[in-house]
Amino acid sequence: MAIAEFELAKGNVIIDSEVIARIAGYAATMSYGVVGMAYRSKTDSMASLLKKENITKGIKVQISTDNIISVDIHVIIEYGVNINVIGKSIMQNVKYQISHMTGLDVGQVNVCVEGFRVQEQE
Repeated sequence: MAIAEFELAKGNVIIDSEVIARIAGYAATMSYGVVGMAYRSKTDSMASLLKKENITKGIKVQISTDNIISVDIHVIIEYGVNINVIGKSIMQNVKYQISHMTGLDVGQVNVCVEGFRVQEQE
């Protein structure tokens, strides 16, 4: 379990990697074209869509010794959207939200598109 720790004059602030993963997950799912987070088990070759309560399973957070964050996000996107644009949007949203909410520097955000969802026409 990785943590980020700040030393302040009146005490310490400790931020768990689970908190950072939750922030990243909500920021990613709020991006246009993202259906949800994806999870691929080691035994299954298919990615599955995660429910909101399991949002952090599709995210890997690494915190360096100097509190620089690295995030890997696995998503499922809507069919027909531009993957490059969606990826850049997710990266910007995640970086901004983590920096804004925690004050930590985000070194990199890696977006892995695990699949598409095709919506049925009515």
